[in-house]
Amino acid sequence: MTRRALLVDAFTQEPFAGNAAGVVPDADDLSDSQMQAIASELGASETAFVRASDAADRRLRYFTPTEEVDLCGHATIATHAFLADDIGEGTHTLETNVGVLDIELDGETVWMRQNAPEVAKVDATHAEVAETLGIRETGLSGLGADLPLARASTGLPFLMVPVEYLSDLSKMSPDMAAIETLAADHDCRGVYAFTFDTLEAESTLHGRCFVPGAGVPEDPVTGTASGACGAYLDRFGAFDPTPEEMLFEQGHFLDRDGLVRVDASAATTEGRVRVGGTAVTALDGEIRLPVDDDDEILEA
Repeated sequence: MTRRALLVDAFTQEPFAGNAAGVVPDADDLSDSQMQAIASELGASETAFVRASDAADRRLRYFTPTEEVDLCGHATIATHAFLADDIGEGTHTLETNVGVLDIELDGETVWMRQNAPEVAKVDATHAEVAETLGIRETGLSGLGADLPLARASTGLPFLMVPVEYLSDLSKMSPDMAAIETLAADHDCRGVYAFTFDTLEAESTLHGRCFVPGAGVPEDPVTGTASGACGAYLDRFGAFDPTPEEMLFEQGHFLDRDGLVRVDASAATTEGRVRVGGTAVTALDGEIRLPVDDDDEILEA
């Protein structure tokens, strides 16, 4: 038996750029073990499985190659871009493990309204974080007076690390085991490092995201972390006022460049950040269903 499966590149209009997400549009009868096996086989940082929902228009479950995660921005954008012709423009509701979210289809752009922001300073030092990321301490401490190290979440928590220059960001030689420990110590999913020193004049910042604890050493373009960063910038007054829309560039150091549109202004409905982007299908085919390990019975 087979099932349709796709690879859809999110936060880009070009295939083989942005962040690839697996999409399985008919997953109602798949077990947890089957979804995990399919995600592992597809090999994308996350694969989204579309299921029916009693609480929303549809439900998504997200699996990395090694585990289920509660939310994934780029896989949400990718899935709804693929479904756009069938579900049409306008606002849709989506059930996830972190609650019901609003999704808006506006032309080629998919907007995802994330959870209410949670932002708090952490007690990590610049020296500790710099050693973990493999860069000089002064590359972090220059912005520390105004933009502290902090835990930020709009559904998934990330450690926010402001970096002064793009050259420092590009020279990072991260210790993945140390990043996993650092993130866990502060109840974060991963580390999002960013600088206002950008490649493109219209971009607000350039980011890199490391999530080794979920089997993703570096994520090309990260919707959930971008939303969390937008909330962080708004919370600490990085701009006066926070722009209605910001552009976050990411993925260039992996040759998977993409752009995330972020609305984190105080005027945002219910104070909840919106993240938006486009997506394009790179692969559309069928995958053979794996054996359902959930049904296996072990005998002594």
